[in-house]
Amino acid sequence: MTITPIPSPPGLPIVGNATQIDPTAQRRSFSDFADKYGEIYRLYFPGPRSVVLVNSHRLINELCDEKRFAKVPKGVLEEIRNGVHDGLFTAKPGEENWGIAHRILMPAFGPLSIRGMFEEMHDIATQMALKFARYGPSTPIPASDDFTRLALDTLALCSMGFRFNSFYTKELHPMIEAMGGFLVESGKRPSRVLPSFFYRNDDAKYWKDIEVLRKTAQEVLEARKRNPDDRKDLLNAMLSGVDTKTGKHMSDSSIIDNLITFLIAGHETTSGTLSFAFYRLLKNPEAYRKIQQEVDEVIGKGPITVEHLSKLPYITAVLRETLRLDSPIPMFGVVSLEDQLLAGRYPVSKDEPCALFLTRAHVDPAVWGDDAHDFKPERMLDESFNKLPKNAWKPFGNGARACIGRPFAMQEAILAMAVLFQNFNFVMHDPTYNLAIKQTLTIKPDNFLMRAIIRDGLTPTQLEHRLAGRGLSTESSKLQTEDSSLSAGKGQKITILYGSNSGTCESLAQRLASDAANHGFKVDKVDCLDTANGALPKNQPVIIITASYEGEPPDNAALFCSWLAASKDKSLLEGVDYAVFGVGHHDWAQTFHRIPKLVDTKLEENGATRIANIGLSDAGSNDTFTDFETWEDNILWPALHEKYGTEDAKVEDGQSTGLSVEITSPRTSTLRQDVMEAFVVDTHKLTADGEPIKKHIEIALPSGQTYRSGDYLAVLPINPKSVVQRVMRRFHLAWDAHITIAGAANTPLPTETSMPAQSVFSAYVELAQPATKRNILALAETATDQADKDALKKFANEDYAEVLDKRISVLDLLEKFPAIELPLGMFLAMLPPMRVRQYSISSSPLWNPSHVTLTFAILEAPSKSGQGTHVGVASSYLDSLEPGDKLHVAVRQSHAAFHLPQNPESTPVICIAAGTGISPFRGFIRERAEMISAGRKLAPALLLVGCRRPGRDDLYAEEFAAWEAAGAVTVKRAYSRATEQSNGAKYVQDLIPTHKDEVLPLWNQNARLYICGSRAIGEGVKAEVVKMIVNRQKEVGSESTEEKAKEWWEGLRNVRYATDVFD
Repeated sequence: MTITPIPSPPGLPIVGNATQIDPTAQRRSFSDFADKYGEIYRLYFPGPRSVVLVNSHRLINELCDEKRFAKVPKGVLEEIRNGVHDGLFTAKPGEENWGIAHRILMPAFGPLSIRGMFEEMHDIATQMALKFARYGPSTPIPASDDFTRLALDTLALCSMGFRFNSFYTKELHPMIEAMGGFLVESGKRPSRVLPSFFYRNDDAKYWKDIEVLRKTAQEVLEARKRNPDDRKDLLNAMLSGVDTKTGKHMSDSSIIDNLITFLIAGHETTSGTLSFAFYRLLKNPEAYRKIQQEVDEVIGKGPITVEHLSKLPYITAVLRETLRLDSPIPMFGVVSLEDQLLAGRYPVSKDEPCALFLTRAHVDPAVWGDDAHDFKPERMLDESFNKLPKNAWKPFGNGARACIGRPFAMQEAILAMAVLFQNFNFVMHDPTYNLAIKQTLTIKPDNFLMRAIIRDGLTPTQLEHRLAGRGLSTESSKLQTEDSSLSAGKGQKITILYGSNSGTCESLAQRLASDAANHGFKVDKVDCLDTANGALPKNQPVIIITASYEGEPPDNAALFCSWLAASKDKSLLEGVDYAVFGVGHHDWAQTFHRIPKLVDTKLEENGATRIANIGLSDAGSNDTFTDFETWEDNILWPALHEKYGTEDAKVEDGQSTGLSVEITSPRTSTLRQDVMEAFVVDTHKLTADGEPIKKHIEIALPSGQTYRSGDYLAVLPINPKSVVQRVMRRFHLAWDAHITIAGAANTPLPTETSMPAQSVFSAYVELAQPATKRNILALAETATDQADKDALKKFANEDYAEVLDKRISVLDLLEKFPAIELPLGMFLAMLPPMRVRQYSISSSPLWNPSHVTLTFAILEAPSKSGQGTHVGVASSYLDSLEPGDKLHVAVRQSHAAFHLPQNPESTPVICIAAGTGISPFRGFIRERAEMISAGRKLAPALLLVGCRRPGRDDLYAEEFAAWEAAGAVTVKRAYSRATEQSNGAKYVQDLIPTHKDEVLPLWNQNARLYICGSRAIGEGVKAEVVKMIVNRQKEVGSESTEEKAKEWWEGLRNVRYATDVFD
């Protein structure tokens, strides 16, 4: 028998590891330790005391043996005892009150009793649904807050007949406020390191909150005693129940303890579960579609009854899978009853606390497979769920001390989801939102906002009738079929829907909306495609503008596409008129324009009428804005005029298509909302003098932002100062001039507020975007000189390829033709809004979970247009930043396949990159080095990297040398300007045949391969792989064509290899 010491992070004297735990993000801290140290590690805290944390199923299975380990309240639970003493959740082993309460309350939580609470649960769920309805379809709903109100009100009503009425008041009941303060402070108290004197104000509020909790519960108890009734709730069960073992009743103090316990334990967990469930469903459109389909098939449009709840297996599976990935209580503790070994090798001492860290154990690949982190409710359907290994799923705790309220919580959650999915469609308020965690006693999504759109076209009043079981009036059905083509205002209604991740398609939609009035149409709606999930308007044109990302829909179009793709009703969309414009990138040849073509085809198959041929743009080779304007002018508007008999509005002069701009002097500022403020920690150059400049920048993330190695950081840049100054000069604006923008409802620019002109030009518009044909023709109309008019018309027609090739912007043309007097409003209206740029993160959270680094090349060269210098917008912005500077960023998840393998011990890694394409792999290798330093033994990793010369642009060479010495990676380099030092390999793809004796064995061991760099690198790697396959087949006497080899390679994309290609 080999005894293996339990690894532990290096700590500090006296405080141990306490300072390494983020008190506001403990789950993340423990996860980072698990990534580094593996299935078990020990932490030390002041006292001195230690805690062993286990992260694998095999070890947790041992800790669930109640003959070897027992639950004893420690840490936060010990603090909560100050308020609820020996209640069900916090009692110590052997305390009599726990046994009495447990035996009395078990029947009250039985199936029949819980079914009897259905009506009151439905009452509160209905209140929540009506609040969602009255928010309106555009108002962001704070999911965690409203689900907390649901859970608290349900618990209070069902347990003690008390109504908090949280959905009818802005301010929460004092008991709820006190509970929140009590729980937050209970979470902080165990980590105190200073004498109690320093916390006297916190302690005073803590005990005051406990007093409010107990006083309120006492008042409820006394009121029930004075006015007894025959309610079948928990309070009556506690008042009248007799313990079958001792013959005793529960004391008043014990009843109060447990009334508060129910509220604490039940409201946090259920509200967190529902919040996480909605987040997961909105990120997984197929599961969303299935849950809504189940509700429609089982319940339909009628009243929900208690009998329905047992017939909703998919909702149950969704909740189980949510509890696996996002258990609101991410760990629970036990103590060892004796000195013993875990797994026959790890020694733990008698009475030593051990924590079962469910966040990691619930994604153990040994149980859940390589897709353990994926949300797949199917694995939680009854048949599969019942076959799970013992103790593989533990969100409700273990054994005799497991959660007594599990049936209550599941019925409440199933009912809430049934009510909401029967009556609403949901969309993310911010489709780019990445899960952030707020941690108190439990965890919940932080700042998770969604929107609710009532289904079936009902009004909130009609929905109230449906929820009350009164049905809908005939007026309701009349409203559904009424021709809504003409609005109260002027013009034929038009709906514009977009699917957009980067903002391009959204910008096109806004541009189309701005043009609509000039063509006789009034915009009814401009919104993301997901808001039309399950319902498209009839008797008006619906214009859809969507992108395709590696064959997948944009984040804010995924629900719509899932619904549409699954529909087989050929008459479903009769009466819907539509047209589609699509954007894609030819780098993903197998799925080029897949989503717009799917939408265009499926709409017609389901009965809709195509009113214009699909328009398509290749973002990799063409200017999308020009392609869109060409389709809009030559195909879309003529088709709409023919269909609806509309005419273009008369335009007296070119200025009507611009914005109204007033120049003033007061100062103000406005910030974009889709990114958050971060600050620069460090920045330095990576390349030698004389080489193209590449730099490193370290950024402290906004609070609550988390990342994985391989993810992106989206940066909202500012236009180069030199370019902004060109605009200010061209329009004769003083450096401190302010402008107020008005005159367009569908502009992304800040309107009706005075802003510095420099701020608008710097932060809100793309100044370097190539001019579109429409832009150029508008300049020609404005020009007074005939030679200028002719030259511009030539640019818009036969010489337009030159505009795209040289990236000639509107500003370039205005400088080239200085006689043009273009109004400032027209200039602004021509420009697309500023968009974020994504950079691969070049760090690992195991290095620092709250900091990221980026590796970027600075783009600065003579402009092809001949007008000054072409400066990369984002790279010049990052280059200008110094430590302490603020910037606006957001973490964006990369493709699921572009992350390190789940089993680093058994899965080799091959990384291929050139230049700054090394960014994500620096993060990968840093992460592996951190794991190795913690004692983990990993499968091999090979990094093939291309650069120019040794010691000149060999990025992070010293770091990689240290990691190579530690066994984290083997590095092979190709030097394009010094091939004699890289065995003749000039480019990175040349390293594949050069080092095939190292590449092939790793590939045959099921290695994961990653490629990051330009399109040429991706194609070069593909060509070398195809060549190797064909040659290998010939060597073994088998025939293989190049086409078959390419097909095989494409079939492995995002399975065995993943790419991150950029230009």
